[in-house]
Amino acid sequence: MRKPIIIFNLLLLGCLSSCTSGKKDATVSNISNDIKIHNPLSIAFGDPFILKASDGKYYMYGTGGVTDGFRAYVSSNLSDWEETGRVYQGNTDTSWCVANFWAPEVYEIDGKYYMLFSADWRENPNNEGENFKIGVAVADSPAGPFKDLINRPVFDPGYPIIDANLYFEDDRVYLYFSRCCYKNPVESEVADWAKKQGWYDEIEESWVYGVEMNPDFSGVIGEPVLLLRPPLKMDDKQAGWESRSVTSHEVNRRWTEGSYIFKENDTYYLMYSANYFGGKNYAVGYATSKSPLGPFMKADNNPVLQKNTESGGKVTGTGHCMMFRTGKQMYCVYHGRTAETGDERMVFIDKMEIQPDGKLVVHGPTTD
Repeated sequence: MRKPIIIFNLLLLGCLSSCTSGKKDATVSNISNDIKIHNPLSIAFGDPFILKASDGKYYMYGTGGVTDGFRAYVSSNLSDWEETGRVYQGNTDTSWCVANFWAPEVYEIDGKYYMLFSADWRENPNNEGENFKIGVAVADSPAGPFKDLINRPVFDPGYPIIDANLYFEDDRVYLYFSRCCYKNPVESEVADWAKKQGWYDEIEESWVYGVEMNPDFSGVIGEPVLLLRPPLKMDDKQAGWESRSVTSHEVNRRWTEGSYIFKENDTYYLMYSANYFGGKNYAVGYATSKSPLGPFMKADNNPVLQKNTESGGKVTGTGHCMMFRTGKQMYCVYHGRTAETGDERMVFIDKMEIQPDGKLVVHGPTTD
């Protein structure tokens, strides 16, 4: 039986009401003509997420900076950012989560701030190498401190999960997440090809799922629905770019992760990242649907964000993005790397748009 629905007064980022490669002008006008964004930002975050809070300021959360929790930055103009310090502390003697604190997202609801994030679950009787689950913490301020709402994961599907993202529609809340590659070997033509090369015995994959969630974040309603996965056939239009981690002999995994959903013109857009998050081939695609739980169709113009080093640029490893708006203008925030930043993941913000024909386009990656 469904639990009673609690209708929230959502004070969320505008996107909740709801790639091209090549070197481009890195200066992006925002809010007013004298506000400029210079890429990459001087913020060493992976998996960045921006909340425009009801106080009119922008808060950025991400992976990195502290190993046992999260920190944040705040800005009034998207150009000048100030670190707020630690906003969440995990790995305490009593907390459910102990390590690998990843991909925080924060939502403002009725004057409270709710953080969804991934971390290793302390409960690990089988000593699994990857024991990621999704948790939720709450605070009275977007600058924290965030405290666990419930001292356990939101739910346990029986496999490791990461990269929580929420979508609110009417009186319902939808949770999107990625099943990890760990112990998920998949037979496909790409896997057969890699075996013939003598490179790998198996190819593991991560898949994106969606499920309705209790509005009080206490659990989920029904079973998760598989929404996106890597293609099985080599002649699939998406196989080339989504399989680069395997075909470049980088690693024996294909990822579908970092999902972010929004609605535009009665169409649901689900952005996602593919390939090794620590490599140069990390890239972003999207899929569309007429329903929040699919079925989703991947776009013909994928990838919409990828490395530009083959066209004279210097950015690689572009991925794990989200969309936010200032007025009518859409922006895409994501992480990437340059020759100067090396292995450090840095934050980028570029304009994006939905064109009249429904195609999603990210005008990036850009650099100064």
